[in-house]
Amino acid sequence: MTLNPDRYKDMQYRTCGKWGLKLPVISLGGWQTVGGYERKGEAKESFFAAFDAGITHFDFANNYGTPPGNGEIKGGKILRELPRDELIISSKAGYYMWPGPYGEWGSRKYIIASCDQSLKRMGLDYFDIFYHHRPCPDIPLEETHGALETLIQQGKVLYAGVSSYPADMTDATIRLRDKKKWFPMTIHQPVYNMLNRWIEDGLLQSAAKHKYGIIAFSPLAQGLLSNRYLNGVPAESRFGAQGRESVLSESQLAKIRGLDEIAQERGQSLAQMALAWILRHPQVTSVLTAVSSLEQLNDSLRILDKLSFAPEELERIEQVLAWE
Repeated sequence: MTLNPDRYKDMQYRTCGKWGLKLPVISLGGWQTVGGYERKGEAKESFFAAFDAGITHFDFANNYGTPPGNGEIKGGKILRELPRDELIISSKAGYYMWPGPYGEWGSRKYIIASCDQSLKRMGLDYFDIFYHHRPCPDIPLEETHGALETLIQQGKVLYAGVSSYPADMTDATIRLRDKKKWFPMTIHQPVYNMLNRWIEDGLLQSAAKHKYGIIAFSPLAQGLLSNRYLNGVPAESRFGAQGRESVLSESQLAKIRGLDEIAQERGQSLAQMALAWILRHPQVTSVLTAVSSLEQLNDSLRILDKLSFAPEELERIEQVLAWE
């Protein structure tokens, strides 16, 4: 394998808030594209091409793939062919993985066992980032984040993160880690896109206050914010294959077409504009996208040509998103 010697020339990198962890503005995820979903060979081809373009961050979770865990197995096999010290590899624990009372959520037993299993599946000595994957309704934050701190102290994890925590729970986590003098929470991974804007109601403000980074997952709303859905839900698409044609209402279809018109005027695809729109926030470190082909990857990479928005463009986007 010959690596591109100029792989860091064009990619942009942002720090996670005030911390030294730098991520490319585009990161690659293994959800629904690695470990049972992708066509043979395309994941490896896309990962290698992404690294050659300066994408250094690859994200997984213990439950990704078919069966769960297969995403880490296949993703780890691919990434072991790339230089480890140039990579940021992350995984998560929180969703169901095995039977019984210790197979999901946020107990100390589950978190530590999950990390050990994930490291083994991926063939790694440590994760750069390890997340608690979802809020836990009945286990104290002290137990869950104490387990993350143990993993940091053991050298199995470098940075701790959370995913899908609401703003108040995120703030409570930061206060706890400060009180206990644990290594601070560095990054939050929420869903965020033009059709799901919940982080604007508190979480962006929290990130600005506490100086952690945000990496947005599902930035294209599982593909809805792409040219593929301009005429409805194709039968061969992800939603079509799941029999979920009704997921796209007439109102949403009108919004997507209106956004596409703006994107064309900007000289971008709808997907490119949707990614750039998320990155307009200084609190956002990276967008976490999944690709199943080189064409999709190259389309995403072209956002580097135009990340900024004129005020009137943002105003028009707001008007379209307000349509009923």
